[in-house]
Amino acid sequence: MSTARCFVTSDVHLGAIPPSGAGAFHAWLRWAAQRSEVLVINGDLFDFWFEYGSVIPRGYARTLGLLAELVDQGLTIHLLGGNHDWWGGSMLTEEIGVVFHRDPVILDVGGRRCLFAHGDGLGQGDLGYRMLRWTLRSPVTRSLFRWLHPDIGAAVARRVSRTEIRQNAPSLNAGYGEGVAGDRTPPAPSSRGPQLRRWARDQLLADATLHDVFLGHTHDPVRQEVAPGRFYINSGDWLHHYSFVDLPGNGMPPELFHWSGSAPPEPLNARAT
Repeated sequence: MSTARCFVTSDVHLGAIPPSGAGAFHAWLRWAAQRSEVLVINGDLFDFWFEYGSVIPRGYARTLGLLAELVDQGLTIHLLGGNHDWWGGSMLTEEIGVVFHRDPVILDVGGRRCLFAHGDGLGQGDLGYRMLRWTLRSPVTRSLFRWLHPDIGAAVARRVSRTEIRQNAPSLNAGYGEGVAGDRTPPAPSSRGPQLRRWARDQLLADATLHDVFLGHTHDPVRQEVAPGRFYINSGDWLHHYSFVDLPGNGMPPELFHWSGSAPPEPLNARAT
């Protein structure tokens, strides 16, 4: 088991956030890479990602180049597919060098045994989305979508994505400065939050070897101690919270932080659970 420091984040939604948000995320990546050996991006790094045979979606060149540079420097990057970017493949793994996971995965990081899952389709309810998810991820649908012109595919994805609605929603009232989670009131909690908290709790109670369960998807930062020293963590997002998790290493428990654009980062008060 690796006892080295690890950082975790999720729901960056590159392509839907403003340039200032992407720039802040890049600055955080460089900062995190200098202080850790492992990074986990727990889904929805991209607002839309689909690997065509010879086309790379526009708008991600700087991020992809930076990720490849950090991998070359020795950083291990685990990238989980979310409901916006589950369709990753060999371009990410072979050319960029990240470790790509389409399904939930258990990783030994920071001296702790952790279950990582993006969160979409987990927990009770949401049957309509479950059916849509199964359809969108089927081999037939993926094959047919590949035949669409990339501009058409991207237009379809933008139309069904709700990220711009979230982006224009009120933000965290913390006064962090222009472009970094401004001074508006927090967005309403996700309706899926309670179901995912119960799912995470059930995983921890069913497997005594797990230290932590990490999810994303709801965009709500959560740190809940389910049992002594064992936590459910939701890493929040980069639309409103600019949040991430620090696993300090040597088995120390995870902590939530806000990236304000300068070091050291600020502790983040998680939403009440």
